[in-house]
Amino acid sequence: MSHRGSEAASGPVDSSVTKFNWLMDDIILDLEPLQPLKLAVSEYGIMGTTGRTRVGVASTLSGCHSLHFVDGLVVLQPMIRMQKRLKARFWREQGLPVLIWWGVCSVAVAASADDGLLASQTQPFDPKSAPMRLRVAGHQLLTEQGKMVRLRGVNIASLEWSDRGDHLAEAFEQALRQWKADLIRMPLAQDRWFGKTPGQHDGGAAYRDLVDKLVATCAGAGGYLDLDLHWSDCGKWADEGGRLAQHPMPDAHSILFWRDVAVRYRNHPQVIFGLYNEPHDVPWTVWRDGGQVTEPPPKRATNQPPIVYQAAGLQQLYDTVRAVGAGNVVTASGLDWGYDLRGLSQGYALSGTNILYETHPYPQKQDWDTSFGQVCRDYAVYVGEWGGRAKDLEYAQRLWDYMNRRGLSWTAWCFHPFAGPTLIRNWKFEATEFGQFVKDALGKQTGD
Repeated sequence: MSHRGSEAASGPVDSSVTKFNWLMDDIILDLEPLQPLKLAVSEYGIMGTTGRTRVGVASTLSGCHSLHFVDGLVVLQPMIRMQKRLKARFWREQGLPVLIWWGVCSVAVAASADDGLLASQTQPFDPKSAPMRLRVAGHQLLTEQGKMVRLRGVNIASLEWSDRGDHLAEAFEQALRQWKADLIRMPLAQDRWFGKTPGQHDGGAAYRDLVDKLVATCAGAGGYLDLDLHWSDCGKWADEGGRLAQHPMPDAHSILFWRDVAVRYRNHPQVIFGLYNEPHDVPWTVWRDGGQVTEPPPKRATNQPPIVYQAAGLQQLYDTVRAVGAGNVVTASGLDWGYDLRGLSQGYALSGTNILYETHPYPQKQDWDTSFGQVCRDYAVYVGEWGGRAKDLEYAQRLWDYMNRRGLSWTAWCFHPFAGPTLIRNWKFEATEFGQFVKDALGKQTGD
């Protein structure tokens, strides 16, 4: 399907200079002749003009406008990865970074209009924590001073299914102080972040404030917090009838989520961004670059039609984080419910820096060397979820030994009595059999 630029409210498009071709999911800007397109990059997108010619087009993709006018300039949303064949150069003009393109620019998936949702301001952090800033070099996680870091901890769930969470203050205190965790992985829901569930009436303000407090709690205890995007909505908000749950891939709203979260915790030394939990049932091309996804109905609602939506790729989510100037370490889960990282060695690794690839080797997953072990030689890998029951203690010992030999950071699932496999029996934080193994492992100072 193809559309040409047409007259816009702020002035006509000179088709002899610029034309827009739409090819399914891609936006192709073809300049005729090779007229530079000036684009000023900001945290909200890209503003551009071609000399005196103003250009614009409205997207035909559902729920988004990729190009629109703001103060006489055209805004392209979102700021995401561009094709490598572009010729480009940067300079600064009036204090703003400016990008000039010659040739063709491709955009994989457009973000939905933000509708005023993006309101976060960067939260302050204690300057004394700056030495705790992390970076990735080769297959290692390091401090800024170059010292190898190995983090170990637990997942603390509930903010994906609840606006207020379950016993979070006590859980953080127990995990950080009593169990000696130095990394917490905390699942979040993009709709709750923006107040887009039926029970929220404050635009998500209380939810965001709660996350702020937990970031401060973790940082104050000398730990790190991995903010994990766990539940999404296939591009339809929950308060508009969308299904907020765990899905195969992120969507256009996930881009908005990371644009706002990344601004809020931009360059916080102790905050890690978990781009998306457990992608599955898509090819590696869609995992990286996005594309159409068809999700079958839930098993308990087989009479419902499948959900078809345009997925955002993990490269887009990464680029969204970096576009607002956030250099935080990000985690990228593999396929097969976050387990399989083989695609990295097949040419599907993300482009960028400070990327920690994530695997979830639960007991039923046994081919560790093939699925993620061999990747550890070239890429930094983190075990974001692992866990089991009393019958799985032999598996626990084998995996713990495996992680120790490779120096992998990890967070066990789950520090919640009702989110199995559980580490605690109740809200008195009494450990299960498996939880006791994890608690003992966290307390050990050897084997790193």
